[in-house]
Amino acid sequence: MNDWIFIYDGFDPEKESLREALCTLGNGYFATRGAGSEAQADAIHYPGTYLAGGYNRLSTEIAGRVIENEDLVNLPNWLPLNFRIDDGSWFSLMTVEILSYRQELDIRKGVLSRTIRFRDRQGRETSMTCRRLVHMGNPHLAAQEIVLTAENWSGAVTIRSALDGRVVNAGVKRYQSLNNRHLEPLNAGSFNSDVIYLEVRTNQSKLHLVQAARTRVLKKKDPLLLERRVIEEPGYIAQELTVDVTKGEIIALEKVVSLFTSRDRGISEWNLEAGKAVESAGSFNALLKTHSLAWEQLWRRFEIEFRKPKSQRTRVYDSRSIPRDPGAGGNAGLVLHLYMFHVLQTTSMHTIDLDVGVPSRGWHGEAYRGHIFWDELYIFPFFNFRVPEITRALLMYRYRRLGEARAAAKKEGWRGAIYPWQSASNGREETQRIHLNPQSGRWLPDNSHLQRHVNAAIAYNIWQYFQVTGDMEFLSFYGAEMFLEIARFWESISTYNPDLDRYEILGVMGPDEYHDRYPGAEKPGLNNNAYTNIMAVWILSRALELFDLLAEVESRDLCERLGVLDEEKTRWRDISRKMRIVFHDDGIISQFEGYDRLEEFDWKGYRKKYKDIQRLDRILEAEGDTPNRYKASKQADVLMLFYLFSSEEISGLFQQLGYPFEYETIPRNIDYYLKRTSHGSTLSHVVHSWVLARSDRVRSWKQFIMTLQSDVSDIQGGTTPEGIHLGAMAGVVDILQEGYTGLEARGQVLWLNPVLPKELRRLRMHMRYRGHSLSVEVTPQRIKVHAFPCASGPIQVGCKGKLFNLKTGDTIEIPL
Repeated sequence: MNDWIFIYDGFDPEKESLREALCTLGNGYFATRGAGSEAQADAIHYPGTYLAGGYNRLSTEIAGRVIENEDLVNLPNWLPLNFRIDDGSWFSLMTVEILSYRQELDIRKGVLSRTIRFRDRQGRETSMTCRRLVHMGNPHLAAQEIVLTAENWSGAVTIRSALDGRVVNAGVKRYQSLNNRHLEPLNAGSFNSDVIYLEVRTNQSKLHLVQAARTRVLKKKDPLLLERRVIEEPGYIAQELTVDVTKGEIIALEKVVSLFTSRDRGISEWNLEAGKAVESAGSFNALLKTHSLAWEQLWRRFEIEFRKPKSQRTRVYDSRSIPRDPGAGGNAGLVLHLYMFHVLQTTSMHTIDLDVGVPSRGWHGEAYRGHIFWDELYIFPFFNFRVPEITRALLMYRYRRLGEARAAAKKEGWRGAIYPWQSASNGREETQRIHLNPQSGRWLPDNSHLQRHVNAAIAYNIWQYFQVTGDMEFLSFYGAEMFLEIARFWESISTYNPDLDRYEILGVMGPDEYHDRYPGAEKPGLNNNAYTNIMAVWILSRALELFDLLAEVESRDLCERLGVLDEEKTRWRDISRKMRIVFHDDGIISQFEGYDRLEEFDWKGYRKKYKDIQRLDRILEAEGDTPNRYKASKQADVLMLFYLFSSEEISGLFQQLGYPFEYETIPRNIDYYLKRTSHGSTLSHVVHSWVLARSDRVRSWKQFIMTLQSDVSDIQGGTTPEGIHLGAMAGVVDILQEGYTGLEARGQVLWLNPVLPKELRRLRMHMRYRGHSLSVEVTPQRIKVHAFPCASGPIQVGCKGKLFNLKTGDTIEIPL
């Protein structure tokens, strides 16, 4: 079983949109969905191309009010490369008899290919092989090749190669009533006989984009000199070439494309750069060679090797043979590689030089409009231990928008900074105020901007990045400033209750989006969400610790610049010891104050009635009901605490607050909330697999498998075609990387505390920690850590309370 080739046998129009999302190719700068070069946007296909950070705003009148949305823009379609034989129709899978069809995504090399044999209406049989890449080495280049064999015919083949800027944003059905025409055409033409170009501009953000395409026809690897006819329309340009082909002859069509924008660095003028790039680019095979090398080097850094028992090495979901369609089940290594592949295509080495965040749905489609949420909480660990420079760049996206976050806090009457639940171009709150329930067809209020815990996620990410890297420069110049301003926000939103001698946080939402208000309440918001309150305590505690970490001069300058006084620090300390946490049912941490008064939900009855109740909120709203009435969660909320913190850390926080925390607290709460969760978010199975790892490895592995299925099986019924779920993809990898190994960077020690399920015999990975390149291998019997030679000093590795010194070039083995 090949863990690197993702295969679809047969053409299935009903599943094509899912395949196009899962076969997206990208390089961190731009991405193109896996539609065929002959495809046009219709009910079956959606050939979208997206620029990292390429946003535009449009207004629409909906439900009696004007709303403005900022969207990730669908760019001009560079894929069109089609042909027809004699005076026949242009090639389309829908108008020919398909004799054989196979689509392969080579994950190791980043190449999408199709092999097709077909018979047209005239009885002519043709075989074609298509290959495509979006260059991982050069962020501005992409290329495709089509090889045609005339099996039983001779005739004239006309080729059309185009750049189509007439596209709109139409990839998400529920957004289609919104204004969606983001591009305005500017210029089109030819640089020379081989190269055409198209320039467009977004109509609000005024982002200039240009694509240039070089098209060649080859016989026996030699380019042919053919007459070209140029076709121009507003926002569209194409070339047509005609070549004579005899029976049994083979021709190759090759198209190399460049993409540049007005925001690119190190250029003179985007049109000139685009033309120069394609003129100097090599052949498809030459580009494939350098592209494959870039991917090979990435995999050296990021691959995680794992071995299962022999009886399970080719089976993942059940005991049946692995089906050909990966969406129906398949090899765990293959799915993990696929998910890592998509994470690396969204945030690559090229991200380091860009001002972009990491979107929850990748650059793979238009779902969530390409916005940045809190999913980076699940994604950053993947990079922290491999290429932390990528994490640093993504954190700088947040730092550059600190001014907008300060303004948002001030507008609400708070101090410090409040980052938006949904962020895009400049960091303003992009959360829509109304959203459509496709089940009922009604537009409803959207209160998700009350998820202030996004602030906690950003602070947590800053701290974890520093724990892994020890990057004092980042902390001193950027990270500490963000962290302290976030701490100030939590201090200012905390309300003192003199009757309880406790601080409270009122009017927020937790990670569980099913609950945004109390039953019957007019005003949205909930009080004392446990996750939010504990995260505020942790942030205030770490903020005080920051002053000891920073050099004295840096600490002094930062306090002067921000106006942090000793009185403010005293209040932080007081809140961090007196925050209120609500409990019910003898030790269950209440998700929020009043949770215990909600009704129990009829899980059995609704599963029988609807079968799939993941989006229980939509089902209940369509019935005229609301999940606000029930003890029913969309995803992990309280259990996020056990996902982010070790038992030692969370116990310490509860003791700091003066609350009891027993050995059974964690498993008791896991069991309680797991029974009351619908898993309406793909992130839910990630968290539940993680938190079960130590108390119930069997159930943990089942949740792990469910997370593996999230996108390949589109378990949410139609969401993946609109864009992958990047947090779940990275999160399932991190279950192996950190969850089952117990890997944790804390207190200048690299901790390991493995709990491998019986389905895993060995995990091995390369990683970086505080300047060291390490090889880490975990089996049920031992841990082996090797430090490759470097100039860094020794580090400490911890396991089961014991510390081991590891010097460069040395290896330590720890028996379990």
